[in-house]
Amino acid sequence: MADEKETPVPLPSAPIILFAGNATLQPPLTRRGHGPGLIIVIPEDPQSSSNEQNQGSNASDDLKPKTLDPLPQKKWAEEGYAVVQLIFSVGEQGAGEWTIETALDKAIEALAGLETCDVKDRFGLIVYGEPKSYSPDFAPKLKTAYNASTRLVASISFSTDWDLSSKPELVHIAGSTPAPSTSSSRPNTRQHSYPSAKSPSFILPSSPDFHYPSANVSHTRSLTFLKSSPALAGPVFDLEVIWDEHTALEFATRSVAKTMGTMVDEPYVNHIPVLTGGLGRRDLTAFYGERFIFSNPEDAKLELVSRTVGIDRVVDEFVFSLTHDRVVDWLLPGVPPTHKHLRIPFVAVVNIRGDRLYHEHIHWDQGTALMQAGLLPTYLPFPYALPDGRVAAPGRRLEFRVPVAGAEAAEKLEDAGKRGSNGMFEFGVREVDA
Repeated sequence: MADEKETPVPLPSAPIILFAGNATLQPPLTRRGHGPGLIIVIPEDPQSSSNEQNQGSNASDDLKPKTLDPLPQKKWAEEGYAVVQLIFSVGEQGAGEWTIETALDKAIEALAGLETCDVKDRFGLIVYGEPKSYSPDFAPKLKTAYNASTRLVASISFSTDWDLSSKPELVHIAGSTPAPSTSSSRPNTRQHSYPSAKSPSFILPSSPDFHYPSANVSHTRSLTFLKSSPALAGPVFDLEVIWDEHTALEFATRSVAKTMGTMVDEPYVNHIPVLTGGLGRRDLTAFYGERFIFSNPEDAKLELVSRTVGIDRVVDEFVFSLTHDRVVDWLLPGVPPTHKHLRIPFVAVVNIRGDRLYHEHIHWDQGTALMQAGLLPTYLPFPYALPDGRVAAPGRRLEFRVPVAGAEAAEKLEDAGKRGSNGMFEFGVREVDA
């Protein structure tokens, strides 16, 4: 069982710095604690929509957010950037607020003066929304200020109506019309389209048009653009080390607090085949302590078969082996111990934000798990007529050979030549006494 006295690992924390009513700076929210600088421009105040979004799993059941995705300033800070957020609306600006004519230069000076912003001579710009989300003269003023700055070296936006193509730009386009990856009229521009997204606000979790899959893919592309560009080229983290640290704390150290210490403020784990895991820090901490870390048998082991490392993800193929000598609810919910040894092919898709995990999507072959546990029969009733119209004779029934492999599935994952292919093509239907 979990050690209730275990002290939670402190999360990275850095207070927001207020410069004006529409200008704030969030230092990096990573364990490393320093990184390059970004300026983000957002229409209106994203905090005004609902404070529930950042309450995460601490909210009541009725107030739980639809997504754990944080608002942009926090999300980019968790990626390791120092982030100045500039908020502009379609109406008149308040007294003392920064104007777009001077805001970019002021933001650059604020970042350059921040100790934990470790790149002082070049910064990126991200513009959310579309020009009509701002005052009528905002877009040309933004373009003029951006083009005049020698230290703003690349931009990301969510509408082609922003033209910031004097320098490398990435544009994410909402809508069903596929966009070319590059434009001959804007040679510095790379474009991606998102057919399921309804508006440029698909990226903002506070928007009713927020679309998680599109936001997820576009964020990874934005990271690739920023980190791969010679302009910023960072921050760079060793994702393998971060993931290996997390799994060691789960399976070797068996510490809930230390495991959670490797994760962002509001993480989640989703075991796809059986819908187990945890959504948000509170629920995931409970899941790890009550259902996962201390539920795994002593001989539980991960045998890595392949690993693919991306800009913000690690994808592992591995064989998970264990002796099912106790209830392992996360894997076989509600199944008493069978005392069978299981070797199950797994795939883990791990999203790492900065130097901490955001989520794990874990896939495995539940069929072979049940087969190896002796809980899935070789044949099952086939209650339909066959393609030729044949049905079972009176007092008899049709059965089909269940197309599920046992431990040989793990063997073939480890070595494709160890087992032959296509043997199940010989499976068929038989007729037996009812």
